[in-house]
Amino acid sequence: MNQPLIVVLGPTAIGKTRLAVSLCKHLNGELVSADSRQVYKGMDIGTGKDLADFKLDGLSVPYHLIDIKEAGEAYSVFEFQKDFLDAFELISKKGKPTILCGGTGMYLSAALQKDKILPVPRNEALRRGIVNKSNDQLVDYLSALKPLHNSSDILDQDRLIRAIEIATFENEQPPEAMPNFPVLIIGLSTSREKIKENIHLRLKNRINEGLIEEVEELIKKGVTHEQLNYYGLEYRYVSQYLTAKIDKDELFAELYKAICNYAKRQMTWYRRMEKKGTIIHWVDANDTLDSQIVNVMNIIKSKLNV
Repeated sequence: MNQPLIVVLGPTAIGKTRLAVSLCKHLNGELVSADSRQVYKGMDIGTGKDLADFKLDGLSVPYHLIDIKEAGEAYSVFEFQKDFLDAFELISKKGKPTILCGGTGMYLSAALQKDKILPVPRNEALRRGIVNKSNDQLVDYLSALKPLHNSSDILDQDRLIRAIEIATFENEQPPEAMPNFPVLIIGLSTSREKIKENIHLRLKNRINEGLIEEVEELIKKGVTHEQLNYYGLEYRYVSQYLTAKIDKDELFAELYKAICNYAKRQMTWYRRMEKKGTIIHWVDANDTLDSQIVNVMNIIKSKLNV
């Protein structure tokens, strides 16, 4: 696998897809999504798939790991890493670079880390020993095994127990190395105020374009409100609106605030990656797309000779 992996990351609503698709065109590459919700069919508006952006000059850019699961099905970081490696191998065999685009930190880390994630079987003995512990006790147990980066792991007991099961398994098993391939990471950045402005406009557009109706359709197809709680902020807050826990004004205000906080957490994740030695080449998201492409192509040529 000597074809390069080019990563486009950044906070939500900053223009990652637009840049990644343009890079695919300039490099004759293919795009792989690193978004934990774009894998689901029927979850389009809330996940910002923007599939229309995958066409340039009348030609469609090939993409992977979008619309591969039915809404309601489970999809893990382990599955993502396996699917990513399969897609990367497929694209590389065509002699093309892979452009990995997304903002889900755990997915990006799964693609970039040195070791493969191993499938974790159920540990019945472990489960019997911890099933009667309180949530606080389980959180303490988990935090003793690994750093707590994924807040969704501590939302309920079942997820906590599974997270403990996984962390215990990983601490006991020898790692298996990931394939070796050239990697270049491009990050889009702008001011916090500009990100908030982008989020406000995009949220307004998504609601006007049918976000609430999209969630209603998912419910009709059998997706439960409990499942919606784990499919990201848009689906969680629209679920609360549809169950009369909040009104429409509260939906917008609380969802906007939550997405802004999420964008802040994304940047924290990227800074943590840099502190651990990952090199991210930052590009100004306020530049025109043409200027961004020029800057990125210069970086690619100097670092990868593509």
